[in-house]
Amino acid sequence: MKAIVLDGYTLNPGDLSWKGLQDLCETTVYDRTATTVAGQALIIERIGDAEIVFTNKTPITAAVLAAATRLKYVGVLATGYNVVDVDAAKKKGVVVTNIPTYGTAAVSQLAIALLLEVCHHVGAHSQAVMEGDWTVNKDWCFWNYPLIELAGKTMGIIGFGRIGQTTARIAQALGMKILAHDRVRIKELESETVRYAELDELYAKSDVISLHCPLFDDNRGMIDKASIAKMKDGVILLNTSRGPLVVEQDLADALDSGKIAAAGVDVVSSEPIAADNPLLKAKNCLITPHIAWAPKESRGRLMDIAVENLRSFLGGNPVNLVTK
Repeated sequence: MKAIVLDGYTLNPGDLSWKGLQDLCETTVYDRTATTVAGQALIIERIGDAEIVFTNKTPITAAVLAAATRLKYVGVLATGYNVVDVDAAKKKGVVVTNIPTYGTAAVSQLAIALLLEVCHHVGAHSQAVMEGDWTVNKDWCFWNYPLIELAGKTMGIIGFGRIGQTTARIAQALGMKILAHDRVRIKELESETVRYAELDELYAKSDVISLHCPLFDDNRGMIDKASIAKMKDGVILLNTSRGPLVVEQDLADALDSGKIAAAGVDVVSSEPIAADNPLLKAKNCLITPHIAWAPKESRGRLMDIAVENLRSFLGGNPVNLVTK
């Protein structure tokens, strides 16, 4: 069978191997194809007569599915699968799979890394030392920003799945208490330092709020002017989940006013980030370029799961199905 990888570069810029897929079928890998519907002519051309397609951010629309007459399988090289028109795939009988759980450790690690950078400004203080500020300082130490101790503070985690729970465990190790919010409550996860809460309570009582929920129509823009008004003055906001969960102008306004003391975000509403994104000019905002998923170890797991997804499909027992 013939397989096409439409946008393989971010998964494998050269430090992994495509051999697992190549051993299963004839595989052509493109570094990049298109990230917008406007590029669908090229998408259709590259898919051609392939039965198998892998995509990360290249959209597989109803029009693409209609044109790909031999297509039987779409493997999404990510957990989120909104780049595929799943309803159209179901109608056509095309199997769609995704990659769950591969980045749990990496994403939670970056969420805490952003938080610790907000608390200590490690990069800025190191740069000040390199530029000679410590050498000429009158005292044996100095700090250019307020320093924050996390022990005893409360982290509100919105989305208490695997990543949210792992983030909570790290935060607990730092001495924090956890308020969790999720559509599904698992009572066994509650303890002296972890309990579930409704959003209004979480907003009101959290010193740090970390987003770890999928994007749905009903939570798009959930962090907006109204929800921010319910938060503690000086709260820290973290988003390593989905950019559209946040109304970015409202967050920028809250950062500039000091209502939100600082934010650390790894995702934005449109990626790559637009030059006019208001967060670029907001006070006390750390922005990383969607790297939470990207350590080699987690990308290696992603690749391994993609291979096993395909192997299972070819063997007649598809797993990690989106089209159920």
